Amino acid sequence: MPKKKNARKSVKKTQRKQSRTAKPVALYHDMAVYENFERCAPRIFEIIWAAQQKAPDAPRLLYFDVQGHRNSAGGYDRDSLEMITHFLPEEALPYLTELHTPLHGWKNTARQDNHVPREMGIGYPEGEEKSFWYDIESLPLRKREAEGGDRRTRPSKGAIMEYLGIGDECLICWNSPVHRAHVVPTSLGGSMDVRNFALLCPEHHKQAPDIADAEAFWAWVDYAEMRDSGSKWTRAPEKVKSWVLSTGGRIEPIDRSGMNFLDSVQFELRHLYGWTEEDFTATSWEFLSEYHHVLEKATGRHFGVEKKPSTHAWAYHVARLRLAAGRASRQTRTDFNLPR
Repeated sequence: MPKKKNARKSVKKTQRKQSRTAKPVALYHDMAVYENFERCAPRIFEIIWAAQQKAPDAPRLLYFDVQGHRNSAGGYDRDSLEMITHFLPEEALPYLTELHTPLHGWKNTARQDNHVPREMGIGYPEGEEKSFWYDIESLPLRKREAEGGDRRTRPSKGAIMEYLGIGDECLICWNSPVHRAHVVPTSLGGSMDVRNFALLCPEHHKQAPDIADAEAFWAWVDYAEMRDSGSKWTRAPEKVKSWVLSTGGRIEPIDRSGMNFLDSVQFELRHLYGWTEEDFTATSWEFLSEYHHVLEKATGRHFGVEKKPSTHAWAYHVARLRLAAGRASRQTRTDFNLPR
């Protein structure tokens, strides 16, 4: 028995020594304008977990940056500030050696915890949860900016680029030229504030949803960026393409030209909103009535496109939530299940 105990001590001592001498791993995450708190936070833990798998027990240094996410005073908005001042130092730092953000930097005064959870559940303070979700009961305008301002004309591309922290390129596929695309169309109450604009290529502008919920628009951009990730590398040098392929990525877009309108709607319902076969078969006249009510009250026509799968998919999803909420005390929570 004493020999086994000493052997265990020796293994632990060796592990601690390896941890101290291992080459540090630098991690980087840029909180994109389309990432809100509940989409960004779990991804941080995915990054830390993956680093632990690739370089077990090596010191981890996380560098965190932010695109957009500004309030009316020019400071960080609620989602990004929650990440910087609370989530990262309180929840992520224990699994890191160092943390660097635009506002603060921290060193872990304790030993880095290498038992990294695979996933991190996100909860909200009691009484505040409603404010994080679209109110499916009243179908209101939900914009990201608290105050839209008095602008009557669109901001310049340069101003939008500065806010988004990107160049003159599409947020989704990195192609150009780009359009100044409204997040919430003016026909639905959207403002001319710089925070109500995205830069999208003509093709993705045609695809983007015309809806009253700004956060659902950004969730769609997030989804489309992952769906069309191969589009980013079509003009890249062959060396870059080879590297992308070696990491398991795609270097060309998925061909969806054969999809008709309903197939495209179904694709988005499955991959963005997490619909199952049961959801598709549970249709009724009551459901169709809810769907058309959502279409009429909270969606619009924009950019000359009569039928956008993204707009109709959102209306179908909100209609299903409204119907389910009516059967369960009108709950107002709306989840977006983005593909991994």
